[in-house]
Amino acid sequence: MKEQSIPYRRLFNLRINAGRLDKPEQVVKQLGAMQAQDYHQALWAIGLRMQASTAADIEQAIADRKIIQTWPMRGTIHFVSPNDVRWLLKLSAARTLAQDNRRLEQLELNLEIIERSKQIMYDALQGNKQISRPLLMQLLEEAGISTNNQRGYHLLWYIAQSGHICMGPREGKQQTFVWLDEWVPKSKELSMSEALAALAERYFTSHGPATVYDFAWWAGITLSAARQGVEAVQSRLVSEKVNNQVYWEGQHIQTRITDSESTVYLLPGFDEHLLGYKDRSAVLQAEDAQHIVPGNNGVFRSTIVIDGQVAGIWKRTIKKKGIDIEFHLFAHHQDREEGILETARRYCGFMGLPLASTSFT
Repeated sequence: MKEQSIPYRRLFNLRINAGRLDKPEQVVKQLGAMQAQDYHQALWAIGLRMQASTAADIEQAIADRKIIQTWPMRGTIHFVSPNDVRWLLKLSAARTLAQDNRRLEQLELNLEIIERSKQIMYDALQGNKQISRPLLMQLLEEAGISTNNQRGYHLLWYIAQSGHICMGPREGKQQTFVWLDEWVPKSKELSMSEALAALAERYFTSHGPATVYDFAWWAGITLSAARQGVEAVQSRLVSEKVNNQVYWEGQHIQTRITDSESTVYLLPGFDEHLLGYKDRSAVLQAEDAQHIVPGNNGVFRSTIVIDGQVAGIWKRTIKKKGIDIEFHLFAHHQDREEGILETARRYCGFMGLPLASTSFT
C-alpha cells in the first residue's frame, strides 16, 4: 500500500465516494458510531453517505428509534445503532466516568445528587414520555438541585453515560430525552472481549486504513484494549506497513477508487473523515489544521475535500428562500469550482432548499 492511497481508501470505506447506502440506520451501523454533537451537521454526515436522502429522512429514522443519539465514546455525543448502544456504553463509559471525579468536585456534585436526579428523570420519563431539556432542568430546579454553571448538562451526561437516558427526537430546536430501557428494546449482551472484537472489526472495516492508535483514540479505550480487539479479529482484516506504522483495513473490498480519480466533497463539521482518527496527517496538512479548528477550541468546521485532501472550509447560511454558501480554499482550485458547486447543490437538495448564492475566497 502506498502512502498516497490512504486518503482514497478511507473515502471508499467511509462510504463517502462509493458504496452509498439506502437507509440512515445502515450508515450508522456500518460506521459503528458517528460523531453527532452538532446535530444538523451530523444529519448531513449520514445523508451524504446515502444514495438519496433528505434531512427529514434522517430525523424520521431518529423518531422511529432506528438511530440513537447518546454519549457512548470519549464522553462525546454520537449516533449509534440501537442494538449497539448498551454494549458501547458498557465498553467505554466505565472508564470515562472513573475519570470524572475531579469534574464532579468542581461542579459540587456527588453520587447522592446524581441518584436523586436520576430518580426525578425516571419519574418524569416513564411511560415512553419524551421531555425537552429545559423542562428536565426545571424539574431538577424544583427539587432543589441547581442546574447552573454546567451542572444540569453534566447530570444529563453522567446519567446517559450510565445507560439510563438517551436523546429522543427534537422538538423544534430543543433536545428531548427519553428513558433508554423503554426507548430501546433489550438486545444481546456482549462480554468485554466480544465488544472489543466487534468494535475493532467495525472500525477498521469502515475507517481503514488506520492504526491501532487511531482505534484506541476513537473508541476511548486503552491501547492495550485496542490491541486485544485487533488480535481477536485480525484474521478478518488485512494489514500493511507504511512509514513503520501498521495500518489495518477490512478485507471485504477489493475494488477501490484509483489514486488518480478526481473527487470533490463537502463534508460537515465533526465528520468521521477527520474525527475518526488520532493522526489526521494523511488527509490534512499541518499548516491547514488551524483553519479547521481555530484556536484549537475543539469545534471542527465543515471541510472541502479535493482528491482525498482537506483543501478548504465552507459555511452555510440558511434563509427562507434558499441557502447561501461561502467557500474558502487554502489554495487556488479554479478548475474544481464546478465540482464544488455540484456538491453544494446536492447538499441544498438534502436540506430541501435551493442554492441561493455562493462565493469563493
